[in-house]
Amino acid sequence: MMEQIAADIRKALENKAFSGSLKFDCGADGVIVLADGTASTADRDTDCTLRLSRENLVSLLKGKLNPMMAMATGKLKLSGSPTVAMGLAKLLG
Repeated sequence: MMEQIAADIRKALENKAFSGSLKFDCGADGVIVLADGTASTADRDTDCTLRLSRENLVSLLKGKLNPMMAMATGKLKLSGSPTVAMGLAKLLG
């Protein structure tokens, strides 16, 4: 499942620039790392980490989950650089 989500993100990144590195940490379900213009399920250190459930990640990527509301309600936790997370918002928007 995580590999399919990563593949979908790779498609979205094809014609867009994303600077920095960001990790979606979905706990036991695994991670997706956005770095160097691609998305991977290989874990590594990143500039920013977003912790959320796999279900909430899917909702976030489909635009059905507002990142600010998710943070306010505890569905999404951010650590590291908020600037990198803002870059993700531009990429998804």
